Amino acid sequence: MSSDEMTDFPQTVKIISRVMSSPGLISDLGSIQNDPDSGSLTSVSRQRIIIVANLLPLHSLKEQQTGKWCFSWDEDSLLLQLKDGLSSETEVIYVGSLKVDVDVSEQEEIAQRLLDDYKCVPTFLPIDLLKNFYHGFCKQQLWPLFHYMLPICLKKGDLFDRSLFQAYVSVNRIFSDKVMEVINSDDDYVWVHDYHLMLLPTFLRKRLNRIKLGFFLHTPFPSSEIYRTLPVRDDILRGLLNSDLIGFHTFDYARHFLSCCSRMLGLNYESKRGHIGIEYGGRTVGIKILAVGVHIGRLQSLLSLPSTIGKIQEIEQRFKGQKLLVGADDMDIFKGISLKLLALELLLDRNPDLRGKVVLVQIVNLARSTGNDVKDARTETMSLAERINLRYGNQIYNPVVLIDHAIPFHEKIAFYVAAECCIVNAVRDGMNLVPYEYVVCRQGTEEMDKLRGIDRGSPRTSTLIVSEFVGCSPSLSGAFRVNPWSVEDVADALYQAIDMNESERQLRHKKHYHYVSSHHVSYWARSFIQDLERACKDHYNQRCWGVGLGLGFRIVALSPGFRKLSVGHVVSSHRRSNRRAIFLDYDGTLMPEASIVKDPSSDIISVLKTLCSDPRNNVFIVSGRGRASLAKWFSSCEALGIAAEHGYFIRWNASSNWESSPVVVDPEWMNIAEPVMRLYTEATDGSYIEVKESALVWHYQYADPVFGSCQAKELLDHLENVLANDPVVVKRGNHIVEVKPQGVGKGLVVEKLLRTLINDGKPPDFLMCIGDDRSDEDMFESIISTASSSLFPVVPEVFACTVGQKPSKAKYYVNDTMEVIWLLEGIADSSSQTSKDIKKLVSFEGSMESQDPPYVSA
Repeated sequence: MSSDEMTDFPQTVKIISRVMSSPGLISDLGSIQNDPDSGSLTSVSRQRIIIVANLLPLHSLKEQQTGKWCFSWDEDSLLLQLKDGLSSETEVIYVGSLKVDVDVSEQEEIAQRLLDDYKCVPTFLPIDLLKNFYHGFCKQQLWPLFHYMLPICLKKGDLFDRSLFQAYVSVNRIFSDKVMEVINSDDDYVWVHDYHLMLLPTFLRKRLNRIKLGFFLHTPFPSSEIYRTLPVRDDILRGLLNSDLIGFHTFDYARHFLSCCSRMLGLNYESKRGHIGIEYGGRTVGIKILAVGVHIGRLQSLLSLPSTIGKIQEIEQRFKGQKLLVGADDMDIFKGISLKLLALELLLDRNPDLRGKVVLVQIVNLARSTGNDVKDARTETMSLAERINLRYGNQIYNPVVLIDHAIPFHEKIAFYVAAECCIVNAVRDGMNLVPYEYVVCRQGTEEMDKLRGIDRGSPRTSTLIVSEFVGCSPSLSGAFRVNPWSVEDVADALYQAIDMNESERQLRHKKHYHYVSSHHVSYWARSFIQDLERACKDHYNQRCWGVGLGLGFRIVALSPGFRKLSVGHVVSSHRRSNRRAIFLDYDGTLMPEASIVKDPSSDIISVLKTLCSDPRNNVFIVSGRGRASLAKWFSSCEALGIAAEHGYFIRWNASSNWESSPVVVDPEWMNIAEPVMRLYTEATDGSYIEVKESALVWHYQYADPVFGSCQAKELLDHLENVLANDPVVVKRGNHIVEVKPQGVGKGLVVEKLLRTLINDGKPPDFLMCIGDDRSDEDMFESIISTASSSLFPVVPEVFACTVGQKPSKAKYYVNDTMEVIWLLEGIADSSSQTSKDIKKLVSFEGSMESQDPPYVSA
């Protein structure tokens, strides 16, 4: 929150010292105006969005004579165009770098000018840092990797360089500093763009836990087999996950990202009512899948320019009587220009009648980076073009026209208008808007048609050949989709495009234009912001904690009533109580899940013995494990109660007999379920079956997480079908699928144990329950509901506690199994001291009774 005066920045750009500590409370109260009537803080109702990207949407030019810097908007920048999708009341602030180097002595004055005139905040990066950041880590490490190119050896690519990554970290931190200079409060939205700034969400989340943060990736996201080769893979994944919403152009890119999160971080994701969310530290990070569009109004305004009309007429005159094909690509190894030329060569070789009739105009944009790969790609392209022209051309005809110098944008779209077919043949590309621009240009405008003498009502045509590895490919159902690596397939597509009849061209164009005109850049921006608002709507309904150091930092968001269980609180309550019931899960609670050795340690045995030595404590192990293992492990804890196999078997202490569940089930169901489980075990490497007396469990924690999860879902469905008529229940837990009799569960056994204690005249006034799994949630629910019922003469104090900071039915949490042991040791010390006090009191009372009563005067 901020006052209206916050939009008036000081003459010198400074960090606004403002820290949001809780909703409605800001540490910098000097800049806040209080409403005397309401006593509350006034806030700015106007929405503010801070758009952060590597480059600002500005043109920069320094006049040679005066030495003065001149700036203007870059009308072709996506960052500027997306403003059309936002409300006119929305204030937009840009944070990014300039495309030019500004002397240090001028930076402060330039920064203030850009902030005042354009609401832009420049991030001035030193030359060496910029080189290592952009041309180093971004272009040598991330860009090739995200386009499926691995550095197999030094000649083929640069191996990972830690110093370049440190530059990447430093630049992301600088960007976070600049964002903090202009952000007013947690009410502002921050939208970060592209792979240059994937660590920025972590730095921002450290400073403002409830910051409303969206990220959109404009490149492909590789499959997990490629991405996992990056040494800093976890840092980048966690950086992205510190956003509230992560956007991708296609489902494939999102699917690869989710797979990486599952395989490398062990995170789960699901789709609810059309929205994909991934659970991370109690937060649900939204996944947005929507391809960016083009600014149709911008293209139409350029199409109507006299210079564009003149260029169109010039092109049509120059290539009159010929089939004009067009391509526009950056000069890099991923755009497939050489493969495109090879396909054209094959087309002309197979079809001599097309020689002299087909021309490919290949526009080559300036390379965005330097290096041997770019030089090799340029050399190969030039060599192929020259070979094709020498072989199939003549003095008045060249089948390949290579434009390898910068041309104005209006000239480029003039070629789009004149060309009958556009071919985009990249071997890997994030989105590529050239096909969209081509379709809009082929539709034309009324003014353009008038100047060209074309009837506006005449049908429009467009033909597209698009690589299936380009982000725009799925959205263009009327295009020829090709595998760029197959030169024969591309040559066939070129022939079909040239030989297509007019009615089919019209139909394909109609499908293209319907999509492009409805999924423009404004629609994309508006849709993303709407989903970002939805993803952030519950920010103030959760309590947040910052967890982790460095790039491993993350926010844990939990419900307001959910808090950490302190030893002091429990011990204090324990001492006040007269009778206690303590229920403990085993795996994941007393014993870490990752531990290979499952036997309880001496510390666990010792603390349980101490707890059980207090006659007012009733301690139970409630586990899904078999009774034989539990009885063996805890044989030295004679007073310990055990509920094995989720309560199917119960033993009150070591000297008592096992009590079986009253549920009588014909074990024949095991003969049906076990062969089905065995089938999935054989098909799923790393899985195994655990056979219990009352249940069967299929474990897949050592299998591939994605495949194991899919197999678990199939197994669940399979078992539910074949066991539909048996009195058993099939449940899916933490890396398990379990089949057990109906009427058996941890919640039921806890309720049964409590009822028994009450009926025996030992109603506890202290209840503690600790667990970590889904099955333990039933135990939490049962103990809370039972405690609030009329069974107890006095309402007991309840401590339902889950292990790990995560959404739970419990009201308390501890971080890990080590904290569980510390908690129990604190209670055990309290019990031990109480036992000594009781013994002393009994001894004292006994000695007093043996003495003569004191003399009492009348």
